Amino acid sequence: MIRVASADDGVAATTLRDGISALQAELGVSAEFPPEVEEAAAAAAANPRLPELDRTDLPFVTIDPETSMDLDQALHLERDGDGYVVHYAIADVAAFVAPGDPVDIEANKRGESLYAADAKIPLHPKVLSEDAASLLPEQVRPALLWTHKLDATGEGVDTFVERALVRSRAKLSYDGVQKMFDGEGFGDHDYSTSLELLKEIGEKRIALEAARGGVNLPLRDQEISVVGDQWSLEYRDLLPVENWNAQISLLTGFAAADLMVYARVGLLRTLPEPDPRDVQRLHRTARALGLEWPAEMLYPDFIRSLDGKNGKHAAMAIACTRLLRGSGYASFNGELPELTQHSALANEYMHVTAPLRRLIDRYAGEVCLALCADRPVPDWVTSAFTTLPDTMRASSRTSGAYERGVVDLVEAGLLSKRVGETFDAVIVEVDDEDKRKGAITVEDPAIEAGVISTAALPLGEEVQVRLESADVVARKVSFAVA
Repeated sequence: MIRVASADDGVAATTLRDGISALQAELGVSAEFPPEVEEAAAAAAANPRLPELDRTDLPFVTIDPETSMDLDQALHLERDGDGYVVHYAIADVAAFVAPGDPVDIEANKRGESLYAADAKIPLHPKVLSEDAASLLPEQVRPALLWTHKLDATGEGVDTFVERALVRSRAKLSYDGVQKMFDGEGFGDHDYSTSLELLKEIGEKRIALEAARGGVNLPLRDQEISVVGDQWSLEYRDLLPVENWNAQISLLTGFAAADLMVYARVGLLRTLPEPDPRDVQRLHRTARALGLEWPAEMLYPDFIRSLDGKNGKHAAMAIACTRLLRGSGYASFNGELPELTQHSALANEYMHVTAPLRRLIDRYAGEVCLALCADRPVPDWVTSAFTTLPDTMRASSRTSGAYERGVVDLVEAGLLSKRVGETFDAVIVEVDDEDKRKGAITVEDPAIEAGVISTAALPLGEEVQVRLESADVVARKVSFAVA
């Protein structure tokens, strides 16, 4: 993912925005909504369908990137004997969006929000996604309230979801919460005790993930800063709190999948087991990089041993992404699909925690609500089962193209005045068919790009590369081994 740390209205920022506008036109996407969609969203924002259950007594908080306004999730954690209770509130989009209304029709065209730089293309109009439906602080909001009971190891033992009114006490950032854990303390808030449990539960869930054989690649984000006519790009590692927070979302996705698989109706996020030939190929890559990978060590354990800041390890992590290809969605009603597992998570799993940003979460959440209430799944949900996987597959392709296009644009802008210079780089990928072609990472500036050479590229090795071209309009840079 690529994020914007800062931006202004200088030359570079203007170039960035002009380039993003051109990219949006190419992909046929827009942040603007048709007037009838905006009007329907505004009307819905003023008249939501509110539940009777009131859980505004629970001191929820949200934890997101600092500038985020589309807040899907809020959490509250507490001890329960030697175990825990996790309350997880998810924005109730269906309280505002009715099947077949203009907002619903438009959302089904979009599939998901697109994120890249500071040019987000939302799934829903902002009057909903960043206001009325968002779990903003000190606002009473309708939500899908998940209640998970965990044992002393952090393993889930019971789950229930219902509609409820909730109120977040604070909009917290990852950086801010990490500082609390690193020494600043949690202050005297009604949510302080809850927040302190995030690390404890998160680390136990991470240990369960490792024991289960889950995979978590150590890939780094790129972060943009655009000020005046200066571009900068740096690598960013995930903070520990981001991993702990992600475990609460994964816990909910596992619970949702369990409910739907047991009832034989619902949706699943799936990923097939890696092809053994790909695993063997990665063993050869590890040997070429000089990395020890004992034959008896399973690939998830090997991946957990990698450090993304190490050049050879970074090359290995990128090579391991081939094991995560082929993800998709499966729908079922009466008979389970042939593939139910998500191999990277080593579990059955379904997205349900980001309905403001991802269409399919709203449908999966409605299935789980119906199952917990012991009532039939609504027809408007099951009738969409045949189209939702294809809708999400198409939106995922668009999302990837959008994010990659913005990355290419920023890299070209950053390097546009440095053609002919040489840079220290690491070869992180080599083309299977032509060993003279591959990919590099440059640490300063934080660039990931293609490279060519007159000889076979040495995977994982440090090399000097020369910047041959940097075309902002074409969003393309080219390097050659010096």
